[in-house]
Amino acid sequence: MRKKLSLSNFTFKLVLGFICLFSFIVVAYPLYFVVIASFSSSTMVNQGQVIFRIKGFSTYGYGQILKDSRIWIGYRNTILYSVLGTAINLTVTMPLAYTLSRREFRLRRPLMALFVFTMYFSGGLIPSYLLMQKLHIMNTIWVMMIPTAVSVYNVIIARSFVENLPAELYEASQLDGCSHFKYFYMVALPLSKAVISVLFLYYFVGHWNDYFSALMYINEEGMKPLQLILRDILLRNQAFANGAGIGSNTGGGSYAQTYADQIKFGAIIVSTLPLLCIYPFIQKYFEKGVMIGAIKG
Repeated sequence: MRKKLSLSNFTFKLVLGFICLFSFIVVAYPLYFVVIASFSSSTMVNQGQVIFRIKGFSTYGYGQILKDSRIWIGYRNTILYSVLGTAINLTVTMPLAYTLSRREFRLRRPLMALFVFTMYFSGGLIPSYLLMQKLHIMNTIWVMMIPTAVSVYNVIIARSFVENLPAELYEASQLDGCSHFKYFYMVALPLSKAVISVLFLYYFVGHWNDYFSALMYINEEGMKPLQLILRDILLRNQAFANGAGIGSNTGGGSYAQTYADQIKFGAIIVSTLPLLCIYPFIQKYFEKGVMIGAIKG
């Protein structure tokens, strides 16, 4: 038998539903707009005619992006940096988190304080650049991975998860003769799938969107990630649009600007589509792991 809702409960749920719906629209509509704008006529987009559906269907922007051979080089490099970089991140983060979670490890508090210190105070941009030069890893794959091999924030998340594993598991493994390494590999890691999935998402997205490191440390065309390639395409088309409008009143500048805007929207979709395809497969783990550390005990 269904329980009858009181007026106050009904009002609360109604208001909560409207808030959730409004929040969803605020988050989802900008992405939806970029999708329909990338397939619409930029003239209609600039005139505010494209709001809920595609108008003046055109794939010119995608054609200009995908026919550039550098885009596939950028995809290859970005996937390589993201996959290998994330593997290195997890390989460093999980053992470090386990070590810092062991109460019998006497140096865990001083080391944790040292790690946290680096969250607030860094070496600075110029010293970091000079360090990469001295290490001779400029314009190499390692410059996109070594400087970001570990995130202190993610180490704290992983440590909180490992600390909450039942102590009885470790005691039982000790009775069976397990060392710390064997316990970590055979017990702690299999039970940490949720947090590993969350860290995988955090690290992978971080590497995928790592624009600044590539801008600073990579100059070779064949090593540039997708973000720098898209930036070059956008700048080239924007320069063409600006150049077409110099000293011309024939509308050529407006025409060029129209297609430059369409390429801009297409570039956004091209750069975010792979992440949107990956997220649904790890969503269930993300929902479990994102609350790590929220409840103590």
